Amino acid sequence: MERPNAWKNYTPAQLEELERLATDYRAFISENKTERLCCATAVQMAEEAGYVNLSDTIAAGRKVAAGDKVYAVNHGKSLLLANIGEEPLEHGFNILGAHIDSPRLDLKQNPVFEDGDLAYLDTHYYGGLKPYLWVATPLALVGVIVKKDGTVVDVNVGDKPGDPVFTISDLLIHLSADQMAKTAKDVVDAEDLNVIVGGRPVVLGKAPEGEDGTADEPKEPVKQLLLDILRETYGVEEEDFLSAEIEVVPAGPARDLGFDRSMILGYGHDDRVCAYTSLVAQLEVERVKRTSICLLVDKEEIGSVGASGMTSRFFENTVAELMELAGEGSPLKLRRALAQSRMLSSDVSAGFDPAYAAKFEKKNAAIMGHGLCFNKYTGARGKSGSNDADAEYMALVRDIMDEAGVAFQTCELGRVNVGGGGTIAYILAEYGMDVIDSGVPVLSMHSLWEVANKADIYEAYRGYKAFIERR
Repeated sequence: MERPNAWKNYTPAQLEELERLATDYRAFISENKTERLCCATAVQMAEEAGYVNLSDTIAAGRKVAAGDKVYAVNHGKSLLLANIGEEPLEHGFNILGAHIDSPRLDLKQNPVFEDGDLAYLDTHYYGGLKPYLWVATPLALVGVIVKKDGTVVDVNVGDKPGDPVFTISDLLIHLSADQMAKTAKDVVDAEDLNVIVGGRPVVLGKAPEGEDGTADEPKEPVKQLLLDILRETYGVEEEDFLSAEIEVVPAGPARDLGFDRSMILGYGHDDRVCAYTSLVAQLEVERVKRTSICLLVDKEEIGSVGASGMTSRFFENTVAELMELAGEGSPLKLRRALAQSRMLSSDVSAGFDPAYAAKFEKKNAAIMGHGLCFNKYTGARGKSGSNDADAEYMALVRDIMDEAGVAFQTCELGRVNVGGGGTIAYILAEYGMDVIDSGVPVLSMHSLWEVANKADIYEAYRGYKAFIERR
């Protein structure tokens, strides 16, 4: 059952639409490298498309009815958008879900130190990554510092033209005989992922008039100059790092890949490629029979935990608020609505890589350029931790995609017992709703620069749109 390459069947109009979507997406992942930025930009896009804040609707005492579009934000890191349909909410929803966090390095709460006349920021890695990939490469610092009075200071250095960049040093080849003998997981110790952020000492000042000698030299002059710059630029002190969320991410924009420009090389395809296509599909659909929901969440890379992760009650609480405003507010109706919902849990899958063909079983692998992929199950070993969608739901999804002419494929995440992975699918399935994993295949998943095919991005958008338009 080989699925054809999607590029072979595009009309000139579709190719133009594909490139427009790819251009917008490339800009999105270049400019939004954290979950906070993704959420803020998604809210801006939603408001431009006519969505209103659910909190404002509640405060004004307004009801919701068919055709209304609302959004709710959770801790600035996750987001739910709802397009209210013509059918009662009790009948369930068509849900697109994805995550907007990506593997990265986070600054520790006490990160600043000096050693060897260099200033560093200490980090703790977030999500599954290979530490050795993060050395000797340009890095940016993106996030927020929150002062005790509640002032939020935005930090974004390393991506704009003219910005300085940062890096983590690697051991020179001339001294690395012992390092080269180590296994890949031990080549770089995660505790040694310290970001170089300065190398110049503060200039000594003269003593105040009337006093003898010069001013006392700081014990750590390079660190002191860094702190002076931070104070002058952002108005923050070293202790303000105790309440900061600064992420270390690859510096630079996403780029077209290949002479034919058929692919995009960028940071954060996992999972912003699914989040963006889900968001655009949600925003472009005007009227729906069944209420459609786009759910973009945080913390998937570390188990979907915390107040902004999928295991929080944000989704359920927001749906309860919607049903109350629609005149359907009862615990039983809420349970019925959740149980009768359908969801595409959108997350990237492993694209077949000929360089590592032995890690795949090709006829059940996602081939780059062959369209939106569906993982009936993910997990590891004997499908452990998997949602494993039932055959009836798989049949419905096939029908939706075929009716809309969407190029799609089915796949597994590598050979049996080679590895595995998880998504948010199993969490939503706990409500009894139909859920299946879907998404875009990528190469070099969880590296600094991942690869996605523009055709797969386009087919994901088309597939998500067809799904939420289905009654």
